[in-house]
Amino acid sequence: MTTSSAMASNSASATNLLPDLKKFWGYDSFRPLQAEAIDCVLNRHDSVTVLPTGAGKSLCFQLPALQFSGVGVVVSPLISLMKDQVDALVGAGISAAALNSSMPESEKRDVEHRIKNGQLRLLYVAPERLNTAATLQMLKENDVSFFAIDEAHCISSWGHDFRPDYRALGKLKEQFPGVALHAFTATATPKVREDIAVQLNLKDCQTLVGSFDRENLVYRVSQRSNLLTQLRTVIDRYPKQAGIIYCISRKEVESVSETLNSIGYRTRPYHAGLSSEQRIENQDAFINEETDIVVATVAFGMGIDKSNVRYVIHAGMPKSLEAYQQESGRAGRDGLQSECLMLYSGGDFMAWKRMLAPNNPAAASLLEAMLKYCSQPQCRHKALVEYFGQAFEKENCGACDVCNGELNTVDDPLVLCQKIISCVFRVDQRFGANHVADVLTGSKNQQITKFKHDQVSTYNLLGDLSKKTVRNYIDQLVGQGFLATAGGQYPTLNITDQGRQVLRGETTPVLFEAPAAAQKSSGQTDDWEGVDRDLFELLRTLRLTIANENSVPAYTVFHDPTLRDLSRQRPSKLEAMSQISGVGEKKLATFGERFVSAITEYCNENDVAMDQPAVTRIKNPPVSSARGLSKVGVMKKAFSLFEQGASIEDVAAQIDRARSTTSGYLSSYISEHNVTDPSPWVDANVIPKIRAAAEKVGSLERLAPIKEIVGDEVSYEQLRPVIDCLKVETK
Repeated sequence: MTTSSAMASNSASATNLLPDLKKFWGYDSFRPLQAEAIDCVLNRHDSVTVLPTGAGKSLCFQLPALQFSGVGVVVSPLISLMKDQVDALVGAGISAAALNSSMPESEKRDVEHRIKNGQLRLLYVAPERLNTAATLQMLKENDVSFFAIDEAHCISSWGHDFRPDYRALGKLKEQFPGVALHAFTATATPKVREDIAVQLNLKDCQTLVGSFDRENLVYRVSQRSNLLTQLRTVIDRYPKQAGIIYCISRKEVESVSETLNSIGYRTRPYHAGLSSEQRIENQDAFINEETDIVVATVAFGMGIDKSNVRYVIHAGMPKSLEAYQQESGRAGRDGLQSECLMLYSGGDFMAWKRMLAPNNPAAASLLEAMLKYCSQPQCRHKALVEYFGQAFEKENCGACDVCNGELNTVDDPLVLCQKIISCVFRVDQRFGANHVADVLTGSKNQQITKFKHDQVSTYNLLGDLSKKTVRNYIDQLVGQGFLATAGGQYPTLNITDQGRQVLRGETTPVLFEAPAAAQKSSGQTDDWEGVDRDLFELLRTLRLTIANENSVPAYTVFHDPTLRDLSRQRPSKLEAMSQISGVGEKKLATFGERFVSAITEYCNENDVAMDQPAVTRIKNPPVSSARGLSKVGVMKKAFSLFEQGASIEDVAAQIDRARSTTSGYLSSYISEHNVTDPSPWVDANVIPKIRAAAEKVGSLERLAPIKEIVGDEVSYEQLRPVIDCLKVETK
């Protein structure tokens, strides 16, 4: 084996490659951590680089490969992904190829000939092929610049997608001494990152970890109810745009795809039960914009390099947060605003537990973290970022259902939770969530009567609620750690220490009602500002025509952000078009005339001005409405209004929050400002009754006994401020 010579300088730097970045990719600057990762490749330092999907991992090894005389070997998991990457590189004027089982022998020999003659800068191979004796020998006889291991989390058994063939890559350091290895992944906890370095035998490894926060993604989580309606709510926000819907089972994939097609949407199914030919056909239809939506199991996605997916919907809970980060991350890879909706139920958790975790503590731990993410009332961006070991400094992300106030909290959750947890106790902690929900809602099914659970004190205690609603609350209590599941095929509910604190009134969970209708996606950039929508659609059609002529995916011609900038600035000459981000020299020479011609013709026909200045899109724009304020900002505004004597109803309207949330702010205001007079918020005639009832009970820690005495004429909304004021008096 010979070792490729690096750049002439002993301290090669990514900054020297900016002209090539502009020439081949059409970009003027690097994204965060790209320069550092490129420096590792240039200077032969083993590295592990973790960058979120869409952050430009591929560029970190593609750009420096141009500076070596040998070939950079890229390990990629799927043939389809290799093909897309190679097509994009060749389209940009870079010498790249793949070696895989789908190629005829003549093509394989041609690739090997180009490697031998030093004509190839990048070679894509699957781990299975790289591990064969023939491929290893062929590479040893030639000039290898470096190895780049893409999707490197597959190496670690602690990750979510372990593959034995990846594990065998650990022998590369021994067989290719002096050749640096670079591992790249979008999803890796600190434990997985460490394991990658160990399994690959990396020496003096440099670990680079970018932010796990995908600021352009709007996250929403909801209990699954009417699936079709929930799906259409998102799909209809993005007409004729690309989306992915993930289902847990093949059967549901087929059902959802058929139903959506029957009402006019363009979808294709994708799962392991389809033939290889059918999967390839459906995947190509999605990539080539012949269909808008793929409905798939998790078998779909890793091999997709499609940048303009505007939404990803999970029709069921994923098996881990690593999987969710990977799958939801297929939305918005071009940096434009995109949406991620997860629909889940407690049944999903149990189904995964039966499949993955009977004797697998690691899988069980991943599932618990996933359910916690669904159930806890915490900023979705913050929860994801902190799971991967990073701090999240923002008080309000402005891009999730929690921070945007789309979720209403349950009034007086303490009493409701006490009823549920008490029922678990009354059935001796020997039954599952469905059974407990049946008891609480007064079911008369055979199991209830068989065990005489229609005679326990909690029977029909929540008879005014649907079983589905009660089951929702139970799932939230499990996810927040107040209840736990135990057992294998038929898991039972157990009360945790936290749950016992709830029974004693020492802590109060937060429960969400069914979410309000999803609002228009709120993102952090106005991605459509200044874009001529009709011209954008015309350019999309032209892009697809060119892609079909060249038998390549549409996004390898130009990405959506480039089309939007072309539709904003509307260049009249090639020189002006060359200044658009994403327009490299070869693409300008190959496609430029057709795009400029189309733009000119459109602008002349519609009397639209051309050669407009670039628009600077401002991240995190100031928001004047209360809905855009941080939680602290909203609370401060509520406190100011309470100080003026405003009612709960008036404050709720002015801060654009639910009454239950506003009532909670009032409790905090009374406590923090030592308020002892509840009359601005409670009818003066009711206050003495509540005080007398509280004195009779002898404790202010639990509202339920006091409510029993005052009766239905007094609501919890009236009761709570009086008790809060009494607590201040007795401090």
